[in-house]
Amino acid sequence: MGRTAKPAGLKLIEGRAAGRDSGGRKVATGPEFRRVPPAAPEWLSPEAAAEWDRVMPELSRLDLVKEQDRAALAAYCEAWATFREATETVQREGMTIDAKQGTLAHPAVGIARAAGRELRSWAAHFGLTPSTEQALARSGGDDDGDEANPFAGSG
Repeated sequence: MGRTAKPAGLKLIEGRAAGRDSGGRKVATGPEFRRVPPAAPEWLSPEAAAEWDRVMPELSRLDLVKEQDRAALAAYCEAWATFREATETVQREGMTIDAKQGTLAHPAVGIARAAGRELRSWAAHFGLTPSTEQALARSGGDDDGDEANPFAGSG
């Protein structure tokens, strides 16, 4: 399975120059959705709602979310809530359980592992990974973005 394409906004933030990605290629911005942040669904669990409130201000400030992203962002937030609950269960009850078959991994271990994978996947879609954070930090420096693309032709 190939990599998931990054949104144009993330490509531009990581880019070498205005309108160019990190490889110096022109970025097609795609359709011009209205960048209105979605409202949190009323049915989010309390922990998911807290995560929504934590990430939404920065996603909105960077114009990375639109109304149509509501479902994907809700899935990210609920994955976080599941990960946290499973992790806390393992911390409280231990990594193993005693069963008739002997000592087995606690079911919450597998739940935390699966939720963590889902969480990373959704986080990457919204630029919430450490590698994206580093790209954002680079874009906020004194670099004027005029660095030449060493792979670009001269004409």
